[in-house]
Parts: sequence; structure tokens; C-alpha cells
Amino acid sequence: MSLMVWVVFFALYLSVLALDLVVLHRESKEMSVRQALGWTVVWILVALSFSALVYGVYEHHWFGWRTSPDAPSGAEAAIQYITGYLLEWSLSVDNIFVIAIIFTYMKIPPQFQYRVLFWGIVGAILLRGAMIAAGAALIHSFDWMFYVFGAILLLSAARMLKSEEEQFDPGKSVLVRLARRVYPVTDKLDGERFFTMVDGARHATPLFVTLLLVDFADVVFAVDSIPAIFAVTQEPFIVFTSNAFAILGLRSLYFAIAGLMMMFKYIKFSLIFILGFVGVKMMLHHHLEIPHAISLGVIVGFLAIGVVASLWVSRREAASGTPDLRND
Repeated sequence: MSLMVWVVFFALYLSVLALDLVVLHRESKEMSVRQALGWTVVWILVALSFSALVYGVYEHHWFGWRTSPDAPSGAEAAIQYITGYLLEWSLSVDNIFVIAIIFTYMKIPPQFQYRVLFWGIVGAILLRGAMIAAGAALIHSFDWMFYVFGAILLLSAARMLKSEEEQFDPGKSVLVRLARRVYPVTDKLDGERFFTMVDGARHATPLFVTLLLVDFADVVFAVDSIPAIFAVTQEPFIVFTSNAFAILGLRSLYFAIAGLMMMFKYIKFSLIFILGFVGVKMMLHHHLEIPHAISLGVIVGFLAIGVVASLWVSRREAASGTPDLRND
């Protein structure tokens, strides 16, 4: 395994983050749904383009990359990366609804939400990196962890089926109470600052507390998504990079879906089926090998069904003027 490949990846990733914050979104302003959809497409294309580098690394050993005898070929590695990316990207949709509740509870204006999500990415990358390393170590040390991870995914699908996002209450979070005990917190925003001065003393603003909640929410959802990616591949480089690029597009995806939340009401059921499929695949790991191309087709198919069903029902409701209250 070559250190240079990781250096190249982080150089590209950090450059994109810096370009996004410093150049493209330097000023705090509310992002429209149209802008969010446009940037969502941009980040998807950036993530998919990275699959070409994954292909070159595994097929032609770019940057001195050394692989083990059982490592995938370039084409297989690229398919695993794309499958893992789409899986993590789709599972982040459910996280978006919780983030929307957090922003509403903390009363964060839309023009400051992008900054919270940006720095939330930095924290999420570090936390997920640690969780991926731990998950990889467990799988390589204990073969039966495939069954444990598969069971976690099936339980997550069942929980998602019967739970409602509105049950989440940020005000009851232990993290919020702990933050207020450890460090002084003011109840007033100071623009886009995470910290401010109050009566000569440094205080954290509600924006910083919101950042903690967003990162905590990502860790909770990573308990589902990290085991899911290991059902696709156990290659650390593919696992980490697919997660990183899925998180990269989370900000614009949030503003796109938050603005069209009612239109995509059936996406949740697609996520339930995806979690169920990946959970079953993981538990059958030693008995049935499902090709990665089929897994990719299943994930894309479920997402497409959810989007098409949501759009179709939304158009029917708009035409009839009577909203469908079955999912309210």
C-alpha cells in the first residue's frame, strides 16, 4: 500500500473543500433549491470522476500502489467504489431530515447553515475514518463480524420502517447539556462565528452547538452506513474515499432535499429496501457471492423507484389539489 496515493487523494479532496468554501461560497447566503440541485450534480460528477483514479491505481499501480494477491482488478475496484459511493450517498438522505430538525430547533438562519455543514464535513471525515479503521480491523480479525454487521443493517431497516424523524428532539440530547456544562454557551448568534465574547468572556454560539449536533448525528448514522460499505468491499482505500465523497455532496444535497422534502416522500422506503438488501448480502457473504455489478444495479434501481414514485404521487396530488396524508 503506497502512502503517495493517500497524499494525492487528500490533496485533491482538501483542494475541492478549499475551493468550495473560499471561492465558491465565500459569503454567507441562502442557497436556492435550483442552486442546490446544480451543485448536487456537480459533486456527483466529481465523485464519479474519481473512479477513473481508482481504476488506474488498482489496474496500473499509479503512484507506486502495491496490492495484495486477492485485491480487485481496476474495473472491479471502480465498480466497488461507485457502488459504495451510491450506497453511502443514498443512506445520507435519511440523515438530512434529522439535520433539518436540528437547524429548526436551534433556529439557525438558512444563510449560516452552509457553514455548519461545511465544517461538519471535516469532523465527519475524521470520525468516520476512525470508525472505518475499527470496522476493518474487526472484520479482518473476526470473520463472524459479517453476521454482526448484517444484523445491524437489518435492525436499522426495521427501525427506519417504524420510526418517524420527528421523534428526534435535539433539546434532550446529552451532547447539548454536556456542551453547556463544559464551556460557556450564549443563546444569541453572532453572525457566522462559532465563538464570541460576552462580558469579556469567550462563549460558544448556538452555531457551534449545532455543529456538534450535526457531527453527532453523522456518527449515529455511520453506525448503519459503515457496516453497509463493508458488504461491498473490504478495501480500506475504496471504503474511505467512497465515504468521503458521499459526505462531500451532503451540503448541497441537504438544501436540495430540504426544499423538496414533501416531493420525495417515498425515498425513505427505498432506503429501507437498500439496507435490507445489503444486510442480507452481508449475512450470506460466506454462502452466496453476489456480483458487485448486480449490487450496483439493485441500489440504483431502488433509488430510481423511490424517486419516480415520489414524483408521480406529487404530480397526482398537484393535479387533484388533495395531498396524500397516508405518510403524514
